[in-house]
Amino acid sequence: MASLSLTRMLTVRGLSKRFGPVWALRDASFHVNEGEVLGLIGPNGAGKSTVFQCLAGLLPSDGGEVLSGQRELEPGKRSSVMLFLPDRITPWPDQTVDFVLDFAAHAFGAAQSWAGSARGETGQVLRLHELSGKRMGQLSKGQRKRVLLAMALCAPQPLTLMDEPFDGLDLRHARVVAEYLRAQSRTGRTLFLSIHDMHDAARVCDRLVLLNEGTVVAEGTPDELRVRAQKPGGDFEEVFLALT
Repeated sequence: MASLSLTRMLTVRGLSKRFGPVWALRDASFHVNEGEVLGLIGPNGAGKSTVFQCLAGLLPSDGGEVLSGQRELEPGKRSSVMLFLPDRITPWPDQTVDFVLDFAAHAFGAAQSWAGSARGETGQVLRLHELSGKRMGQLSKGQRKRVLLAMALCAPQPLTLMDEPFDGLDLRHARVVAEYLRAQSRTGRTLFLSIHDMHDAARVCDRLVLLNEGTVVAEGTPDELRVRAQKPGGDFEEVFLALT
């Protein structure tokens, strides 16, 4: 793993969200460092997607605060700092991949850089030339994921939230994307990824936030979590099970 910047980009304190009588998040606290790949892991239903939706301001929280430096970052101002890429969406299903990517780049204000080297590099890594001319609604799950990743990476916001970025990718594509995301973090982009595969999480992420039943139960590097789980040489699935 690359050496980490210790400068905090965001501090999340006491984030809570309730749906009727059910608390999806309860007093969740953690931080995001600049230039790191931070992983959000936890069992199904732990509240991972809710964390992202509340952080991005798409869902109103029922408590807590998000700080940028010493100042609270209000929900209406968060889109200038972070971009949230949800899972399982198909934007403009009747439009071609080329149209969707160009439209997104213009909407993000990144048309010039996207048309130049950024599109060339990202397009090569994600093999977007294979999808040129295809309509979004015709793509397989893995193909659609590659387009969504390209959309997220052309955005100018310094923090990108990605929900299950490897879901739908085959082993080869997953490895290539993992290496590329790490390379992106070395250029200064900060990534916060929700990941269900523990091997991907331990391989890709600098640090991990472990969520269980809406509460943060652990936060640290993969090795720190291994020590906490008393499994210093263990498989990370064993660490995950021990901590949840």
